[in-house]
Amino acid sequence: MTTQTTSTPAFRCAAVTFDCADPAELSRFYAEMFGMTVAYSSADFVFLTGGDGGPGLGFHRLPDYRRPTWPDPAQEKQAHIEVGVDDLDTAEAHLLARGASKAETQPQPDRWRVLLDPAGHPFCITTLV
Repeated sequence: MTTQTTSTPAFRCAAVTFDCADPAELSRFYAEMFGMTVAYSSADFVFLTGGDGGPGLGFHRLPDYRRPTWPDPAQEKQAHIEVGVDDLDTAEAHLLARGASKAETQPQPDRWRVLLDPAGHPFCITTLV
């Protein structure tokens, strides 16, 4: 009788990719927020990397892109990221000045803030991570 050893392959998060109408515009917003640089760019896709081997961010042009309407279920948020910050008020002001907007719904604004990137994707800033 032969015993077969099965090993689990290693997985790591390589990137999160956002659909949007304008990959160049949206990638600029996130590049500035996270201090990332463009590793690849075409008319329909931009990929950002931090250069540290961590996950990257991708931005894919979707011709019929529709902004999320969260919390309205007509066009749900689809996905969102949590961004760790040292100070909620300072981080919020910085991001609003660079093109983010503040979501009307703020479930727990003392713990995290819900913002919208320039393409309408919700993301949260929090001091909890």
